[in-house]
Amino acid sequence: MFSCSKEAKQDDLVLPASTGKINTISVIIDDVLWNGDVGDSLRKKLAAPVDGLQEEEPLFTINQYSPKIFDSSVRLGRNILVVSKAPDAEFKHVMDKHAAPQNVFYITGHNLKEIIETIDLHAATLISSIKFYEIIENQKTTAASLFNDKRINQKFNIALQIPSSFSYALIKDRFVWLKKDIPSGNSSLLVYQVPYSAFKNGKIVQNAVRLRDSVGRKYIHGMLDKSSMVTEESYYPYVSETKIDEHQAFEIRGTWELANNFMNGPFINYAISDPKNKRYIIVEGFVYNPSSTKRDMIFELESIIKSIQFLKPKKK
Repeated sequence: MFSCSKEAKQDDLVLPASTGKINTISVIIDDVLWNGDVGDSLRKKLAAPVDGLQEEEPLFTINQYSPKIFDSSVRLGRNILVVSKAPDAEFKHVMDKHAAPQNVFYITGHNLKEIIETIDLHAATLISSIKFYEIIENQKTTAASLFNDKRINQKFNIALQIPSSFSYALIKDRFVWLKKDIPSGNSSLLVYQVPYSAFKNGKIVQNAVRLRDSVGRKYIHGMLDKSSMVTEESYYPYVSETKIDEHQAFEIRGTWELANNFMNGPFINYAISDPKNKRYIIVEGFVYNPSSTKRDMIFELESIIKSIQFLKPKKK
């Protein structure tokens, strides 16, 4: 069984703001279940390694709480999963139950076998739902202080919600590179376009790698030598299909390196189809952060890219 609902709120009731870091889940479960096969099943699904990162980082950060200490502070979490025994097996999604915005998921089963089967059956829905709303939450945070993307609007006829912490690193005729520096490294955003013919033979990964390597050789170079950014050959990229602003797109995740150099990191690349203009818009984010984790940095870049909007042509 599966259900999703939004809790009815009284007119005079204003829910408190939810709390919690991006990509964090509060799991409310009995300690005995958590330390056994049920907990193993949850960790296998929710803490699975993120695709495209060199070091293993979990899909979500999990904080486990016993139902006995499910107090007011925990109830304000933005993502809550409650797992328990019950007469029937069920997966339920309730929005804005104790705070807003908030997602509360319930997984129940008559016994351990039923609970684990329910987890296995609905894990993909649970993960995609949390990720979808975390993207929205990240975009809300970004919207509070936006970068002026006027040049991107003019060059590509698209709009992106880019945080004001980014600045232009390089601007060419059909290529833009934006960069954000942090104490331990930086994150970058690339925007460029290619004609439909660039993907005509249907070899998505090969074409995406060829294009990004050609862009790297032309524009992304090392500081102390003539090395350029290329796709790391030892990590075969992950590819999937998706939609961005109702446009078909290919998502490619992998790792990059500076040829003949020690610098490397993860990237996320989207080739977005624009049939009206017979082109693909390529938007890529890549990260250099050798001394720290990279999951949330890549996630920020993903949320920026997924904010893209194709603008209507201006009347002449």
